[in-house]
Amino acid sequence: MLGQTLLTQFPDLAFVTRTLPFVTNQIAAQNAADIIRTAKAEDGVSPVVFSTLTDPSTQYFIGSASEHVFDLFGTFIEPLEDALGQESSHTAGRMHGIRDVTSYERRLHALNFTLAHDDGISVRDLNLSDVVLVGVSRCGKTPTCLYMAMQYSLKASNYPLTDDDFEKGGLPAVLTACRDKLYGLTIVPEQLSRIRHERRPHGIYSTIGQCRAEVSKAEALFKAENLQFLDTTTVSIEEIAATIVRDKGLR
Repeated sequence: MLGQTLLTQFPDLAFVTRTLPFVTNQIAAQNAADIIRTAKAEDGVSPVVFSTLTDPSTQYFIGSASEHVFDLFGTFIEPLEDALGQESSHTAGRMHGIRDVTSYERRLHALNFTLAHDDGISVRDLNLSDVVLVGVSRCGKTPTCLYMAMQYSLKASNYPLTDDDFEKGGLPAVLTACRDKLYGLTIVPEQLSRIRHERRPHGIYSTIGQCRAEVSKAEALFKAENLQFLDTTTVSIEEIAATIVRDKGLR
């Protein structure tokens, strides 16, 4: 993620990226080094390599494979050892291991809850949600909820606003009990029409007129009910989730 973020600072260059996971021993490091050298031979350009290897012996193989190797682990671990007054374990794979069983089980519970309360499938126990996303169909509710469950261990539900909801006016009755959990998502109608057309190209569902009407009514509802909401048109799932967590004061 840090490597990808650094590359975004060079918008005039196009990068072909490849991830080499599980480089946890010298054999795997040698194989990874061979892949890097092959890429250099094929492209005629020495690859930029971001390494998070923890073992100096495996890092040696990678360091010899390209002139442009950035040791992200080594850059920070020594100053961190000084700051904490303790040597690190230099153990590979700890980030993705199950170190805290309680935390892991909480994340699985959040994911199961989110899947069970996706797209209004079940409106029972909505009040047990940490957050409930509301918005028109295909504005980004489901992927955002799944990301929040996986990354933040939050029980994130979502409810799709339909023409029936707009005709009744005000918040749908099932949402009133969890009003303090609500957060709205909206989107530019043209983008919404394009997304819907890929899923269901025929019928009124994906027409620009229908999309404009639904978005307009949804935003009017958010404003009338004084709900926080976010335009997802040009915002990544990661940014949407982080914004919601910040705005709602979630942990």
